[in-house]
Amino acid sequence: MKNELVDLGFKPTLPQDINNSGTEIAGSRAEHEVQASFVIAQKFPRNEMECYSKIIETCKRPFLAEQAMYAYPKGGTLVTGPSIRLAEAMAQNWKHLKFGWEEISQSNGVSTVKAYCVDRQMNNEREITFHVEHKRHTKKGDYKITDPREIYELCANQAARRLRQCILAIIPGDIVEAAVEQCKKTVETNEIPLADRIKAMVLRFNELGVSVELLEKRLGHDLSATIASELTTLVGVYKSIKDGFASREDFFDFGLKEVNSAKETLDIVLAEKKSRQTKDHDKVTGELKQDDKK
Repeated sequence: MKNELVDLGFKPTLPQDINNSGTEIAGSRAEHEVQASFVIAQKFPRNEMECYSKIIETCKRPFLAEQAMYAYPKGGTLVTGPSIRLAEAMAQNWKHLKFGWEEISQSNGVSTVKAYCVDRQMNNEREITFHVEHKRHTKKGDYKITDPREIYELCANQAARRLRQCILAIIPGDIVEAAVEQCKKTVETNEIPLADRIKAMVLRFNELGVSVELLEKRLGHDLSATIASELTTLVGVYKSIKDGFASREDFFDFGLKEVNSAKETLDIVLAEKKSRQTKDHDKVTGELKQDDKK
């Protein structure tokens, strides 16, 4: 009698089959969740007046209001607009929006990144795909970066600008304008005395290497004469420099005097540091000699 193989319709489960099955299940679940979110959004539409009220109330918070605007020079004029922080605050209160950014791929020192904003209720989407080269641009030249954290921060910085554009393309323009106006009012009517806010701003600019003289040169008068609206503009300038939208030189005239002043300041700091090190060394040496005598 011949030995014959009988097909019983049984197929052994291999490890790769388990992995593929798990991936398919996860993908199917994610797809169903996305579809459900669109159904819920259309079944329970946003109350626009309620969302508008929440946005305006949010813009009454001083901390947000101070970060709500950015500014950058263009064609000899100063262009201002809502910052990414304000855009995110509005998106969080304008229901049924999904927004963010993600790295799609990474190869040969370049990341492909996508920023997006989806209105699930209106079935409207805005996305921007762009490339981020893994390089830092400095005055001394460009250099490549390989650290994953640095790459992430570089992508996040580049994505913030595109994400802002996506959100502002979805939220109605009149809502955005009302939010901007409320932020300006909040800054102008802040309970903290204007003089104290000016001092705080001077310290922030000082961290960026911008002196009081440069601030006054830009304003055209002493800092003590600064009004609330000018402070709002300075906050926008600071945010633009801090977030990498522009450089200090785009706003301030760093002439030879400022360079020399900065060099003198650095020399003083180094001299003080060297003096402290000498004193510490002499102190330790003296203590050791006393121990030897004992």
